[in-house]
Amino acid sequence: MSILKKLRVPALLGVGMVAATLVPSGASSHREAPLITEDPVADNTDVYAFRSPDRPDTVTLIANWIPFEEPAGGPNFYNFGDDVLYQIHVDNNADAEPDITYEWRFTTKIQNPNTFLYNTGPITSIDDPDFNYRQFYDVSVVRGGVRTVLGSQLAVPPNNIGPRSTPTYEAVAAEGVHTLGAIKTFAGQRDDPFYVDLGSAFDLLGLRPFNTAHKIPLPTAPGVDGLAGFNTHTIAIQVPISELTTAGQPIIGVYSQTKRQQTRVLAATGPGSAPRNFGSFVNVSRLGMPLVNEVVIPLGQKDRFNASEPRDDIQFLPFVQNPEPARLIGALYPVDVPPAPRDDLVAIFLTGLPGLNKPANVKPSEMIRLNTSIPVTASPDALGVLAGDNQGFPNGRRLVDDVVDIELRALAGATPFTPPFNRVPNNSLGDGVNANDRPFLSVFPYVATPHQGYDHTHHKVGSTSAQPPGPVVTAGPATTTTTTTPPQTRTTLSPENCTLVRNQQPANYAQLQSAGVCP
Repeated sequence: MSILKKLRVPALLGVGMVAATLVPSGASSHREAPLITEDPVADNTDVYAFRSPDRPDTVTLIANWIPFEEPAGGPNFYNFGDDVLYQIHVDNNADAEPDITYEWRFTTKIQNPNTFLYNTGPITSIDDPDFNYRQFYDVSVVRGGVRTVLGSQLAVPPNNIGPRSTPTYEAVAAEGVHTLGAIKTFAGQRDDPFYVDLGSAFDLLGLRPFNTAHKIPLPTAPGVDGLAGFNTHTIAIQVPISELTTAGQPIIGVYSQTKRQQTRVLAATGPGSAPRNFGSFVNVSRLGMPLVNEVVIPLGQKDRFNASEPRDDIQFLPFVQNPEPARLIGALYPVDVPPAPRDDLVAIFLTGLPGLNKPANVKPSEMIRLNTSIPVTASPDALGVLAGDNQGFPNGRRLVDDVVDIELRALAGATPFTPPFNRVPNNSLGDGVNANDRPFLSVFPYVATPHQGYDHTHHKVGSTSAQPPGPVVTAGPATTTTTTTPPQTRTTLSPENCTLVRNQQPANYAQLQSAGVCP
């Protein structure tokens, strides 16, 4: 059965004793704090960590930046910041400090500065001379204070502009997957994989499928994916499990940060007058578990949260133990929620679940906690652990996981931590957006192809129903490294694109062929 099904209130006793040292951070945080809204290239929107379905001896770490990318947003399309330090951290001994840090630094090169065009003709390869506004990056790993460069001058694929500019986009994007020994890395534009009804959620916590039950009732309506049709910029890295874990400890904590130098000086207008940056790097964005900084941390504390470190999360503890969204659910809908202090949420979001992804001697702090020994699920369930799929959220976070519905139900107490509240309607809450608007890839980097500027639509209409009620009782949690067969759903390229990749990037073609993407 699901590990959550097995847990009962006594499992929380230890949590109550350590609660004074806890607090979470946030992910799925599009424009989550006042200052970061003015700095979109540094705005980290989501973090994911999961065992790779087609390479189960590896873990894939994904972090997204730049929210709400309008695909047609030219002539200056979206790019990573040259003056930003992008990081993904791994804590493999549960002490709330990063033991391994992966870093990305970008450089922009304009081939022809005498045109306004992003591209001067069709881009048919990642090094096409018609690709005018190009970016490259260095990726490094920091262990024990020692920085090692893994790859230099790695090319970023273009934005997906249209049928004239990027006629074979999938093939060109595949060239952006760089293999560095046993590690793979990708940086570039992707579809935003987070799915949620933003328009209704921020209209006094509306849930369209439950509109008639709201304090200010409206007719029942299907959910609307507020991020459908928008893109983001993804940084992804796939690393062998053996390089991330320590002996006897398969559980890792994962979070991301964005840093800038302390001082920026604007020079006079003219040639060579780009801003200059000085000083130490400081935090401007930090993300881990979904939605916390976005909707749990109040406005007056959001910028402080982004600038902080996990080891100092105690300052935000009261907002987690008595979260405003839970109070709003109880005030706006005929739903009883557990009273504060919410030690059930402390367990779910900060320490990991006992018997699943809670490390020994954990220092509670905000991170996505992933048990790397749990086998890959053959048929992932979007409700993750709530539905008995122990490889899903909150054990790590996969692209498919419906973290909005999961967290709504957790806030309402619809977990075995609080049995009196694990009932209808608490365990049926949801926003009616039950899947992403585009299919995910079956190979790295897994995030779906970005929407095209020439042809795209926004706000996909979802369902008048949320995900099915949970939890659903299934098999017990696995604790070995044995894996199951990966999902059989395949994303394929056209014969023309496969031929292009085979001729220009034989190594990439071999990977696509072995994965069933090309013949």
